[in-house]
Amino acid sequence: MSVNVKGTFLCCQVFGGAMAAKGRGSIVNIASIYGMVSPDQSLYQYRRDRGEVFYKPVAYSASKSSLYNLTRYLAAYWGAKNLRVNTLTLGGIYNNQDPQFLERYQAKVPLGLMSTVDEYNGVVQFLLSDAASYVTGANIVVDGGFTAL
Repeated sequence: MSVNVKGTFLCCQVFGGAMAAKGRGSIVNIASIYGMVSPDQSLYQYRRDRGEVFYKPVAYSASKSSLYNLTRYLAAYWGAKNLRVNTLTLGGIYNNQDPQFLERYQAKVPLGLMSTVDEYNGVVQFLLSDAASYVTGANIVVDGGFTAL
């Protein structure tokens, strides 16, 4: 909660305040699919099968879901100052995860794989650019279709 909510809030407060004072800007908050949907704990069953006690914690989902309302609030609050605030919701990003996790996760994604870190660049560039001049308070989901199921 300290990092995902408070840290995001404080960054928005500092940078957003400066942007609002200049009368222009764009903030992109980063959320997670687990802020939109509850974690599928079966993805982590392989860890429990090995004797670990592991469940994706509720604090992660609660903290990531709070970013949607923080974003909407700030979009409304700073809209008159020409400051846009949006959320980018990410799906799983490949980072050498355990092969058992990868197999389970990718089976739940219509595109059949996890993203690479650079696959979000275009969406971030769009949200920060003038091409998105009328986009504020929105949530853009880039998850390979994970939340479509």
